[in-house]
Amino acid sequence: MSPRRAQSDLREALLEAAARILAQDGSVGLSTRRLAKEVGSSTMAVYTHFGSMDDLVRAVVHEGFARLNTSMIAIGDSADPVADVVAHGRVYRWNAHQNADLYQVMLGSLNIAGFSLTDADRLHGRYVLDILVASVRRCMAAGRFQEGDPELVAHLFWTALHGIVTLELGGYLFAPYDADACFEAQVHSMIVGIGDDSEDAWASMRRSVEIVDAAGLEAGEQPAPAAAG
Repeated sequence: MSPRRAQSDLREALLEAAARILAQDGSVGLSTRRLAKEVGSSTMAVYTHFGSMDDLVRAVVHEGFARLNTSMIAIGDSADPVADVVAHGRVYRWNAHQNADLYQVMLGSLNIAGFSLTDADRLHGRYVLDILVASVRRCMAAGRFQEGDPELVAHLFWTALHGIVTLELGGYLFAPYDADACFEAQVHSMIVGIGDDSEDAWASMRRSVEIVDAAGLEAGEQPAPAAAG
């Protein structure tokens, strides 16, 4: 293994370990000594790769959004923009399960309390929302959604999805009202509420499953990072 690859692997291991500790024990459980023990390195590795503990936590948050962004990009645009909106919702749930620790850290203020993250850090992940905004805008242009503020609609979808995912990861949703049932009912209700026909909405939701499957995101592996533009 080359030294550069080994350094890259160590950096990723530190990020994964930090996310796991923060998700399980919160900020009080995170220390350079514990990180070093988790990954089998020296405490200096944290400072070598990140500069400070604040920068490490910031990198964990950024990594979480980067993985979500990669998954969302994998969907692309189909001929059915409503199906694309729903597919992005399915991918949001999928990514949260694939990266549960990162998800809880990047969107959980209690996990990172005590570290010097700024409003700019909180706003960092908004670039992921732009993908959903673009799909919503296409739905409006196609006459499937009523005209309005696509960013507001995207935020409504995001807050609804985050609620489902948070309860799902916490183990609070059970049959017959499990996460799948709640997702299907809530998303359909939102789509119809924004102006779509009920039957057309169900058809697009079925089509969204095919879109996600075609992107290979149900195989249990994180997609390869998108090439830098």
